[in-house]
This record gives sequence, structure tokens and C-alpha cells, in this order.
Amino acid sequence: MSAETGPGDSLESQVREAERRLEEAAALAAEAERRAGEEIEALEADLEREREEKEKAIAAAEERLNEIEAQVEAAEKRVEAAEARADAAESTIADELARARESAAAWLRAQLEALRREAEGR
Repeated sequence: MSAETGPGDSLESQVREAERRLEEAAALAAEAERRAGEEIEALEADLEREREEKEKAIAAAEERLNEIEAQVEAAEKRVEAAEARADAAESTIADELARARESAAAWLRAQLEALRREAEGR
């Protein structure tokens, strides 16, 4: 060993090298932590967007369901009204048939009566 470099110089240089490596490792760790934080923020933003999109889709589906339910209700009311009109029409038809039968029976009775009078008159 030379007079200028003693056993302490070697130890001191090893300490400096270890300190330098430690600083590099700390800088790398800080950079990795920063990148991980950015990735986490990006993932959280993506998740928030997906949640918002899902909520919008659910709201749209609920709105469409309400529209369909309203249409079904309106259709049921139209069917009920049509059934009521059909019942009324059937009743009217039945009444007209009864009147037609009564008129036919009255006409036949009148014809029979006329035939009897004609037969009596001979």
C-alpha cells in the first residue's frame, strides 16, 4: 500500500460506492412508486368510467322497461275496450236476431191467419 492510500481509504471508497448504489436504488424505487401510482390512478379512472357507463346502461334499460310497461298497459286497455265493444256488438246482434225471429213468426202467423180466412171463405 502506498503512503497516500491506507486501509481506511479502501473502506471509505466502499462506503461511498454503497451510498451511491443506495441512492440509485432509492431513485429507482421512487420512480417505480410514481409509475405504480399513475397506473393505479389510470385504473381507477377506467373503473369509474366503466361504472358510469354501466349506470347509464342500467338507467337506459330501466327507462325502456318503463316505456314497455306503459305500452303493455295501454295495449291491455285497448284490448279491454275492444272486448267491451265486441260484447256490445254481440248483444246488439242477439237483439236483432230475436227481433228478426219475432218478425218472422208474426209474418208466419199472419200468413196462416190469412190462409185460414181464405179457406173459411171458400
